[in-house]
Amino acid sequence: MIVIDTDVLIEIMDRRSAKGEEALKKILESGESFAITSITLHEILYGLYKYAKPVEEVLRLPVLSYGKEDAELSAKLELEAEKLGHVVSRMDAMIAAIAINNGAKLYTFNQKHFKPFEKLGLQLFRD
Repeated sequence: MIVIDTDVLIEIMDRRSAKGEEALKKILESGESFAITSITLHEILYGLYKYAKPVEEVLRLPVLSYGKEDAELSAKLELEAEKLGHVVSRMDAMIAAIAINNGAKLYTFNQKHFKPFEKLGLQLFRD
């Protein structure tokens, strides 16, 4: 399974984005199932509502929820990353935890943000 991060989803939703078109092609060619996280859904909906854009398309995507096990793991990920000297976003730790707990690879254009979590079990989707 591939978990699509917010930045990738934004590009895919922008019909004029060659980068988004290429990302969608890579996902589809992988033959793997895909989903977004409830955290990504929040981030995307916030932007769509803020700029009065339609939300129906994004609401059709499969969504992996953030639960108790994810909260436990994301707190540990954030602490471990800090111990390694990395300042990380709490939302990124939450997204990483959901991907890890679902045995999924994360597809993000912000690999630098998620690099610290690779040492802690996160797999990134690469071409």
